[in-house]
Amino acid sequence: MTIREFMASVEARNPAQPEFIQAVREVVESVWDIYQDNPVYQENSILERIVEPERIITFRVPWIDDDSKVHVNRGYRVEFNGAIGPYKGGLRFHPSVTLSILKFLGFEQVFKNSLTTLPMGGGKGGSDFNPKGKSDREIMAFCHAFMQELFRHIGPNTDVPAGDIGVGGREIGYLFGMYRKLRNEFTGVLTGKGIKWGGSLVRPEATGFGCVYFAEEMLKTKGTNFNGKTVALSGFGNVAWGAAQKITELGGKVVTISGPDGYIYDSDGISGEKIDYLLELRATNNDVVQPYAEEFDVEFFPGKRPWEQKADVALPCACENELREEDANNLVANGCMCVAEGANMPCTPEAIETFQNARILYAPGKAANAGGVATSGLEMSQNSMRMSWSAEEVDEKLHRIMVEIHNQCVEHGKKTDGYIDYVHGANIAGFIKVADAMVEQGVV
Repeated sequence: MTIREFMASVEARNPAQPEFIQAVREVVESVWDIYQDNPVYQENSILERIVEPERIITFRVPWIDDDSKVHVNRGYRVEFNGAIGPYKGGLRFHPSVTLSILKFLGFEQVFKNSLTTLPMGGGKGGSDFNPKGKSDREIMAFCHAFMQELFRHIGPNTDVPAGDIGVGGREIGYLFGMYRKLRNEFTGVLTGKGIKWGGSLVRPEATGFGCVYFAEEMLKTKGTNFNGKTVALSGFGNVAWGAAQKITELGGKVVTISGPDGYIYDSDGISGEKIDYLLELRATNNDVVQPYAEEFDVEFFPGKRPWEQKADVALPCACENELREEDANNLVANGCMCVAEGANMPCTPEAIETFQNARILYAPGKAANAGGVATSGLEMSQNSMRMSWSAEEVDEKLHRIMVEIHNQCVEHGKKTDGYIDYVHGANIAGFIKVADAMVEQGVV
């Protein structure tokens, strides 16, 4: 069987799921030679099994708004692969949620979690519910209704969801409260919990911190670091916030931040009170950035993406497929030397090809943004031991994990000419660990 024939069979089994197909194709192209050279993998049909979720759960979520009107949303949980540990992955509440999106995210999560070296399988879930414009009471009603079905399928040794887009500390609290009531137990079934009741320090900023730690290791391969570097960021949620904070600590200067309304360019750098202002803005459920431009008298570019600005390093931290081929061409032309994904699959395949053809440093999200789930894994460990670590301890462990992920990528991705293909390195390292576990457990 050729790659083309294999992908044709995957597309036939998963019609109208472009995001999932895109994610599968990237992994399959990376691991194909290893798969062909390993008869044990072929005998056990590892590739055919690994692209098929172990379980997909869909359910209706009826809830009542403040005007006593009944609404019905659709809930999902995709338990993709549990060969190396309990399913682990976020819940996303957003109108864009579809089965294709969740299968793509769950598939990516399998390899991302494998790279962390922690015992976690991969999964993802959520709903097409839109929390924007809803009252706290309505969000609580939805979360409680959602958990009244989901609780049957999760547990600290089975499936441990976390937050994602539309699911922050407030939503995790409501979800956990209903789980605790239904199960009559207090366990580490959800991560991203409040610090006072089982959460981990550093978790909100962990994905951003981890992405910067990974990018720092990438820069070291070129004999440099963040000190004095100009950095373009997209998004301004927890990931971008954490990244901006850590970049500033390391001597870099963040000059862009973006929202659905466009982006701002701040030549003086986004740090200190400016980051605090973004957090205050975000806390109001306002995801537009124009108010920042007005508050600090900087330039606002409506309806545009920040990749047209000159930057040494680019960290896309917003959403999938936000950085396109023309954006990649702009970054390369402007002298960008490093791109690390802070979001899930934010670069299109054409953009990735542009970076790799230009031989600049590029790392996919399954490696570069694994800091969030790594810290969730650390939260699981703290919950199991009924203890908590200091922020410094968690940050140190996170840093060590990101360095190890980088080492794995270099080990499996370094080319004969010295160029490091982080895509292949991450995919191969993540795949081997899961594939070997599947072989040893038999056909299940």
